[in-house]
Amino acid sequence: MNVIGSRPDGWWKDRERAMVALVDTLDEWASAQGETVTVVFERPPRTALKSTVVEIAHAPMAAANSADDEIVRLVEADASPDEIRVVTSDRALADRLRRLGASVVPAEAFRNRIDPSDR
Repeated sequence: MNVIGSRPDGWWKDRERAMVALVDTLDEWASAQGETVTVVFERPPRTALKSTVVEIAHAPMAAANSADDEIVRLVEADASPDEIRVVTSDRALADRLRRLGASVVPAEAFRNRIDPSDR
């Protein structure tokens, strides 16, 4: 919930709705920008999320830091990790990703970029 949690807008009251809203926002932004986006959740949502351009992934098992570990696994598996930008404000995760060659964008800065009207 790194990007979702970057704004105290009550997302914790309905995590499922927050996940759907994030995917919808990412879908719109990625389509407009021509960006390739993968979003990684700690667990699969109860309702299937749909997107035309966003790849939706989740950790194999929901546990503390499981989404972080899945993000690291995806970056490690990529042939060009230096072309990957990961959005996170988690310092430990950011350090792991930078060591693999990925760049890191702070969650709040990215959230402001994809959804500037919701500040």
